[in-house]
Amino acid sequence: MAKNVKTNVMRILEREKIAHEVLSYPHGKEAVEGCEVARLMGQNPSQVFKTLVARGKSGEFFVFDIPVNSQLNLKKAAASVGEKSLELTHVKDLVKICGYPRGSVSPIGMKSKFRTVFDSSALGFEKIYISAGKLGFQIEAKPSDIIGFVNADTAEICDREM
Repeated sequence: MAKNVKTNVMRILEREKIAHEVLSYPHGKEAVEGCEVARLMGQNPSQVFKTLVARGKSGEFFVFDIPVNSQLNLKKAAASVGEKSLELTHVKDLVKICGYPRGSVSPIGMKSKFRTVFDSSALGFEKIYISAGKLGFQIEAKPSDIIGFVNADTAEICDREM
């Protein structure tokens, strides 16, 4: 890892004394697809979580964290937050809404506090990986620590890819 890299996510986890490790992976200027991130880090794609932002019919924004080898099930996700329907946020709006560009979105350190739901599969692992808030960097931590810190719910919100 580059010694001089310190993201807000890393600073927050250190300040809160949440045990974590920082991992890095090679990348270009563009976001790397999630399964490729898992491959580059030598990790199980079911343990590497991507963070998605969606807007409910009510106009509220929600955050969903799911394994990179899965697809968010919008009906299940909507039900998990009590919405009639959800629409994923357009990539061009991510920075304005949450403060992170595509490929760097993390459930930790967003501009605003949004209701967050992790796919319940996270609880089946000793460690999971989430974005460190900067392209090329991931955080490894206990799912219970991350879920607890962001005050997230857990629910079955995705469809597993075969």
